[in-house]
Amino acid sequence: MQLYNTLSAEERARLIDEAGKERLTLSFYAYAKIEDPKKFRDDLFVAWNALDALGRIYVAHEGINAQMSVPADQFEAFRNTLEVYDFMKGIRLNVAVEQDNHSFLKLTIKVRNKIVADGLNDDTFDVTNKGVHLKAQEFNNMLDDPNTIVVDFRNHYESEVGHFEGAITPDVENFRESLPIIKEQLQDFKEDKNLLMYCTGGIRCEKASAYFKHQGFKNVFQLEGGIIEYTRQIKEEGIDSKFIGKNFVFDHRLGERITDDIISQCHQCGKPCDNHTNCANDACHLLFIQCDECKAAMENCCSTECLDTIHLPLEEQLKLRKGLQVGNKVFRKGKSDALKFKNSGDLPKTPLAKAETKNIRQKIAVKKVLVGKAEHYFSKSKIGQFLIENKEVSVGDKVLISGPTTGEQEFIITQIYANGGPCETAKLGDQITFEIPFRVRLSDKLYKILEPAENA
Repeated sequence: MQLYNTLSAEERARLIDEAGKERLTLSFYAYAKIEDPKKFRDDLFVAWNALDALGRIYVAHEGINAQMSVPADQFEAFRNTLEVYDFMKGIRLNVAVEQDNHSFLKLTIKVRNKIVADGLNDDTFDVTNKGVHLKAQEFNNMLDDPNTIVVDFRNHYESEVGHFEGAITPDVENFRESLPIIKEQLQDFKEDKNLLMYCTGGIRCEKASAYFKHQGFKNVFQLEGGIIEYTRQIKEEGIDSKFIGKNFVFDHRLGERITDDIISQCHQCGKPCDNHTNCANDACHLLFIQCDECKAAMENCCSTECLDTIHLPLEEQLKLRKGLQVGNKVFRKGKSDALKFKNSGDLPKTPLAKAETKNIRQKIAVKKVLVGKAEHYFSKSKIGQFLIENKEVSVGDKVLISGPTTGEQEFIITQIYANGGPCETAKLGDQITFEIPFRVRLSDKLYKILEPAENA
């Protein structure tokens, strides 16, 4: 019985593209008493693997916390796998505002001590005595009440790109840090103020609202379903958004736009920007905000030191990080002396710029076909090398290069060299090179964007 992944992320991405089916990115959570989390985990893996469901899921004695990607045509079958458990009957599934077929490329279900690391001793208070859940319009109405204090229970790198108007945004790196800080800040308002809280999908507020009621706060409220559900409701019901900017998400998209307001800056040049990236240096992987111009100039790196490192031979890079906790083992959360324009805690109250809004349906309508994979990047000459594994690609074709660090970059090929010489069309098995204005990596894939006539 298969209870673990057998495919790499790259292999899974290729299969998703070949299948040509739309996928849904969604999240959900439930607090419940689970006697045997290990058996629960194994049963879920078997059921979800059969449906080609992917994602990152934590289970514990206290419940489940999941962020997932599910084939759209298997959505009801997936829901049925939840309904067999009494505590998940009728559970709310928060479907993402923007969809991306590559949001998750593995099915990872881990058994943890807690589904959210909060540092609390749950035996000291009643975790079921939660705050009042508010829907989007109710939340907006309470925000307008001058007797309300609204608190963001997310981390600094999340609130920096988007938050509710007037919210307290603690300068913290995790949920555990935020609880004592907020408790201290709000000591004088226990009796007479409305304590209004929110987070990404609602799970952090479930525990936080009970904790603050235990601490003596009389009027505690929370946004039902978090920012994700709030966004769905305001779009469906035509409600004005009091959330400004982007909602940070924990898949490879790193954010989905709620309004066209940009409230943050590129951490390197200060230009209005709210696109997160992970440093390309495998010994760093710092999460930070980087504009397109700095991304090209710095090749997705957070500092000149990291830029120098990625140009070293691979053997030297491996020696530098030998024995260190680096790369995917550490999630570095965007604080570094090299980031001159990083803001934490005290955030702008007005937008710095407006983003170009894109029609989500138009994004879904763009069709592409996998052509090949990256093999090398010659940084000095800015030349990328690819192996053609599927279809053909020609001079004049519009292509897309996509990868976890590179993101999605579109451009038109103006010249191709295949197997050492110039050519007009590269075919299956050809090793090709062409000029690329940005760094590519071994995990990147090359796609040809199909014209409408080719989509038919």
